Amino acid sequence: MSLSPSENSIVKDVKPLEVGESLKAITRLEGRTISQLTFLEKSLLFAELSRASYFPRTIAGKLAEEIGLPEIRFYDRDGAQAYIFGADEDAVVCCRGTEPNEWNDIRADLDALTDAAETVGRVHRGFKREVDDLWPRLEQALVSNERVLWFAGHSLGGAMTAICAGRCYLSHIKSTPEAVYTFGSPRVGNRAYVNHVELAYYRWVNNNDIVPRVPPNWLGYRHGGHEVYLNRRGRISGVTGLLRARDHWWGFWRTLRKWRIDHFADHLMGEYIKAIENAVIQEREGNRPPALERLLKKIGCPSVMQQAPPAPHIHAESRVGTSV
Repeated sequence: MSLSPSENSIVKDVKPLEVGESLKAITRLEGRTISQLTFLEKSLLFAELSRASYFPRTIAGKLAEEIGLPEIRFYDRDGAQAYIFGADEDAVVCCRGTEPNEWNDIRADLDALTDAAETVGRVHRGFKREVDDLWPRLEQALVSNERVLWFAGHSLGGAMTAICAGRCYLSHIKSTPEAVYTFGSPRVGNRAYVNHVELAYYRWVNNNDIVPRVPPNWLGYRHGGHEVYLNRRGRISGVTGLLRARDHWWGFWRTLRKWRIDHFADHLMGEYIKAIENAVIQEREGNRPPALERLLKKIGCPSVMQQAPPAPHIHAESRVGTSV
């Protein structure tokens, strides 16, 4: 994996590109599979693809090809959109997040009531409606997949990604989701729903990002997966409780002095990419964040696969009975 100089590779926030301008890839697989990357390198790759999902196919496809994922498929149904980026050994499903000019996206975000899930428990009705629109086409595309399968997304795209990965696991699709990576994702369902399927699910949360705090707990919503928290300085941190609240306050005050609202600025995909890229650079210099080391040890996640990439992951015949 190659990194361009950090001063040249800080990705802009999601805004229209100038004529002739394109996204610049930070990650380059250079013949490696995704399984051979470290945890941080995977996170950076999926952050780049999550940002690319906001752009038209020509722009997203050029970025993916630079990364080393030359196959691209785009799916759009009533405003619910997703890409599948692929290479010989890997396929990445990446759902697009909220676009303010898409009424379906706004309606999905605002519709915080719950519906009965397709498995157990209850799920956010707006997010479920978006996935219901898109899933039949994704399911058809994945039914013959024999590559290692990954899921990623930002904001609403993160919520949709988590729901799609769970459906994929419990469906007749033979390839199991290898892992799910989300960035600034909201809560998607109640405790019974988010705990029903055990997936390798990693949630990146940037300091005061407002979106992971909604819908609120008092409506019964919970997060699934393992949180990777970025503090006010953009560094991976394991602080909780009062120390987390203190970090939130100082982050808010720091950006307020710059006439920015931290709760919205911290949600920008460019902020996630910048922080994760800096962490990758530190890791390559032998300074992996201690908080990340503790997290990976706690959840039993290897940082990097040293051996040859595994054969495509195939389910056993029965996939039900995975609730905890």
